[in-house]
Amino acid sequence: MTDGKTQKNGNGTAAEATPAGPQLQVQIVGQYIKDMSFENPNVDKLIGGPGDSPNIQLEINVDGRTADAKNGLYESAINFRAQATSKIGTIYELEIIYAGMFKIQNIPEQALEPFLIVNCPTLLFPFLRRLIADLTREGGFPPLLLDPIDFGALYMRKQQELKAASAKV
Repeated sequence: MTDGKTQKNGNGTAAEATPAGPQLQVQIVGQYIKDMSFENPNVDKLIGGPGDSPNIQLEINVDGRTADAKNGLYESAINFRAQATSKIGTIYELEIIYAGMFKIQNIPEQALEPFLIVNCPTLLFPFLRRLIADLTREGGFPPLLLDPIDFGALYMRKQQELKAASAKV
């Protein structure tokens, strides 16, 4: 039998129970386009259609920052870039920074960066995906439909790159 402060462990001796700390609380305060550019530099050459299947290069980076630490406000931003090219040249270039403001309370300091770089972008991504599809379609091209992104894997890869770079120094 336990009294809430101690409990029996496997060998019958009492061990101090760890009190559950305050629970993590997250609220999306807002989502917004921070910066956006869509360029269609060769529209005159594309009147008959883009021709061959374009080569699309994607680049995705994520950033997190403290907006107002006193009030627990943090910003997470996905920096997305797509460039479609073909024999004609550049078909289109799309650059967008899509961000969200999050109110985060009761998060351990060591968990804040991964939360801003992995969890917050995961919440923002479906909205960015739709926006990218709409922008490319409105630009006169088939919608660019992105596959889901594993932000955890991106974070781990970036950590490994930073570790390797610091080992070289």
